[in-house]
Amino acid sequence: MSDSAAEIRERLKVEAQALGFHSFGVSPVPLELRRDYYKKWIAEGRHGTMSWMERNNDRRMHPDQLLPEARSIIVLALNYYQPDPERPYRIAKYALGDDYHNFMLRRLKRLCRILREEYGGAQRPYVDTGPLLEKPIAAAAGLGWQGKSTILIEPKRGTWSFLANIVTTLDLPADTPTKDRCGSCTRCIDACPTGAIHAPYQMDATKCISYLTIEHDGPIPLEYREAIGDRIYGCDTCLDVCPWNKWATPTVEAKFLPRELPALRELLLWDDLTFRERMIGSPIRRVKLPRFQRNICVVLGNIGTAEDLPALEVVASGADAMVAEHATWAIEKIRARGLALSPAK
Repeated sequence: MSDSAAEIRERLKVEAQALGFHSFGVSPVPLELRRDYYKKWIAEGRHGTMSWMERNNDRRMHPDQLLPEARSIIVLALNYYQPDPERPYRIAKYALGDDYHNFMLRRLKRLCRILREEYGGAQRPYVDTGPLLEKPIAAAAGLGWQGKSTILIEPKRGTWSFLANIVTTLDLPADTPTKDRCGSCTRCIDACPTGAIHAPYQMDATKCISYLTIEHDGPIPLEYREAIGDRIYGCDTCLDVCPWNKWATPTVEAKFLPRELPALRELLLWDDLTFRERMIGSPIRRVKLPRFQRNICVVLGNIGTAEDLPALEVVASGADAMVAEHATWAIEKIRARGLALSPAK
């Protein structure tokens, strides 16, 4: 390998930018990853039913165990920010278009091929697909800092970034971690609809609307249904209010453009085949139809009108007991608001 480590790093940074990544950094291996905090978070059950977060923690806490002789972790970020489309319900911005995992992984593999063929060493790419604590690693690589919401904040860009990692045996020059610049700001804590951010840098996933509408496989607790508001998939509130987003610029990635979707009452009546066909390539597909319908029922209970009652009544008498219960709840909420159809005269 004739090129210096600094030259390799610069070559890879240029290639990453050409592939659409807006940030590039390198962290050393081994590195400090707030291990005690993570272990305590798991022990307290703050991760809810996300049982995979309990597994492989020997590797999660020690990335050097992911690849023998690993010396560096290359960290990349890709901007997904865009304004919410004009419609009466919300989907988290990251899920408006196509799923990021596969196409970002393909781009990482191109970078790995360059490293392998031109510089040697061994590499393993990860896009939220392995036991890596991505946000602390990104902070160690100088991309930004973990804010009080626990989201990574990039200076002069904000919170709207997908993260990706390449663990490599190449010893590349590391970046200096960025200073935490949250200061006295508590906007994310104050704005959280369910109080999931219960203290600075403390997130209880079991109360988070993103967890409840995506990861949670079961009835949504009654105490959180009204707080969900008009969100049928995920929640961006703590990201939306972050003042560092004043520098956010819309993504240029065409794959993230919002897909067209109909009114909620029509979405609610999709059958499984329609759901799977219309959601091909979308991260929403992973929640499957019952959870999707459950979420729609909650939103209709919060913002629905008399026009939505027929669709809700259909699923209220359907075979899925969980969906039926949420539909019945929504019907009661709409009727309690006095929005039921007037009796025929």
